[in-house]
Amino acid sequence: MRVMDIFSSIPTILLALAIVAALGTGAFNICIAIFMTRVTFFVRVVRSSVLGIADMEFIEAARAGGTSTCRIITHHVLPNAIGPLIVQSTMNVAIIILVAASMSFLGLGIAPPQPEWGALLSEAKEFLRTAPHLMVPPGVLICLASFSICVLGDGLRDALDPRLKN
Repeated sequence: MRVMDIFSSIPTILLALAIVAALGTGAFNICIAIFMTRVTFFVRVVRSSVLGIADMEFIEAARAGGTSTCRIITHHVLPNAIGPLIVQSTMNVAIIILVAASMSFLGLGIAPPQPEWGALLSEAKEFLRTAPHLMVPPGVLICLASFSICVLGDGLRDALDPRLKN
């Protein structure tokens, strides 16, 4: 967890820029950079979920009943820990969209023949004075995609969290 704390102390975009600058541009290197910057959040969510579930009474009852550790993990801990992980995944997709668009906007993203919202914004900034409307569609789509995925994640959190079902 200390290694994850070190990685999470570095700003996401700065770490992604450093990784892409070291590895080079391209879709695969962007994926590696985003994975390295976002994996810390998944590790923290899984760890806190598992630690919270491990102290619950039904786990103690399963241990007292003689259930093996492997069966407790596969039948009790993992099914209960998957909900927060799904919610964290959907919330991170919005951040991943923004980071990928930022990298492409800065010229470190996907190569120009392939369409990418950040690259479209970068190309449109040259025409900001003469045709500012060129920046609107990619900018709006980035915001709309991030917002809609955040709303989806919030809905999944509401659906999967048993404490909110009253």
